Amino acid sequence: MKTIFPTAKFQQLRTPFYYYDTELLNKTLQVAQSEANNYGYHLHYAVKANANPRVLAIIRAAGFGADCVSGGEIQAALEAGFAADKIVFAGVGKADWEINLGLDKDIFCFNVESIPELQVIDALAAAKGKMARVALRINPEVDAHTHTHITTGKKENKFGINLDQLGDILDELFGLNNVRLIGLHFHIGSQLTELEPFQALCERVKTLQAGLAKRGLHIENINFGGGLGIDYDHPDAHPVPGFGSYFKIFHDNFPVTAGQRIHFEPGRSIVGQCGSLISKVLYVKEGSVKQFVILDAGFTELIRPALYQASHLIENLSSDKKAETYDVVGPICESSDCFAKDIQLPQTQRGDLIALRSAGAYGEIMASQYNCRQLPVAYFSDLL
Repeated sequence: MKTIFPTAKFQQLRTPFYYYDTELLNKTLQVAQSEANNYGYHLHYAVKANANPRVLAIIRAAGFGADCVSGGEIQAALEAGFAADKIVFAGVGKADWEINLGLDKDIFCFNVESIPELQVIDALAAAKGKMARVALRINPEVDAHTHTHITTGKKENKFGINLDQLGDILDELFGLNNVRLIGLHFHIGSQLTELEPFQALCERVKTLQAGLAKRGLHIENINFGGGLGIDYDHPDAHPVPGFGSYFKIFHDNFPVTAGQRIHFEPGRSIVGQCGSLISKVLYVKEGSVKQFVILDAGFTELIRPALYQASHLIENLSSDKKAETYDVVGPICESSDCFAKDIQLPQTQRGDLIALRSAGAYGEIMASQYNCRQLPVAYFSDLL
């Protein structure tokens, strides 16, 4: 499925802006849900990937739950119509007001990451006369072999409870009166394009579950998090990630016990390919050793290249001339405001429209107003 850009309509719009292909988003949701249904798996969309209200409404309509990492995300999910009993709340630093919001709305569960957090949830639940459902986020010590800024499953990461601390937190939990253990939660990292780490995760969780069974503990819910990557280099060749292979890895390597429910939290894999950042060329600057394409979009609109050294396919929607070599940069007053170096683009000039592809995840949601810039608007293919 190739994204077709309505370039003539784009010319009438103020740039930069985000553009969402709703047909591709709906197709991705359909494939993900269908493949998960093959095994009875439950999906919670990771709101942190993109919280545009219309994007959330489309995902909710597809039957997903929501994975939230802040009180603001819980509020956004509820406003988009997600059922509270399908909302999970993760995050290493939950503030009291955020926990109270989850308790007041009776969300499905809190994914707990430390003994102090567990104690605070218990105290706040007791003050309300409520029982808080919790899942323990375990650090499985599985190396996802991804960028250091987006790996989460190793002992040195800030996330989760280390395996050697599990006994202590279970002892603490069973001494509390207003929390109930309903599951275990795992997340080993983001943008995984190889499936072997997920197989290793299954083996680790199997071993862990067997040890808990010896203590008489049956785990009702296992949440394997997210992490499935997308193809940033060839978005049209691979518009929908390989959900079938992804879920099959878990089905083949993690046997479900009686009455157990398996959960996933896809984010980037759902929305990444449906979104593009559309920008306009302000200038083509001839340097002594380089040519610079200077866009009206910068890392304020798409921070991933500056933050993670991430690569996004860049297309000139206005030119079919002979290719030349350029650095593509933004207008922000920082040297790190660079989208790509030494890439080939059709000969480019002022006013050309540029698409930065695969920007549906961690694009709009991470936009900032640094340099006092205005936040861009978003447009959807079915509403243009």
